Amino acid sequence: MKKILVIEDEVFIRENLIELLEIEGFDALGAENGFAGVQLAKEYQPDLILCDVMMPELDGYGVLNALREDTATATIPLH
Repeated sequence: MKKILVIEDEVFIRENLIELLEIEGFDALGAENGFAGVQLAKEYQPDLILCDVMMPELDGYGVLNALREDTATATIPLH
């Protein structure tokens, strides 16, 4: 089963995306901000990351930079 990480600060959007992905047969998990998302990416090594760009604390560009700096997460596709 493919793992997808959803990084989204809006609870309603994050929960809906996770629910839709699970209905389609994916193993989906969510993070409420960029910092949590980077930690989950390192821990769970998802096959794909769906990330909001505009978030408080660490935005989508910061998430991308953090993931690309770590060899364990550098090749995970981020959309």
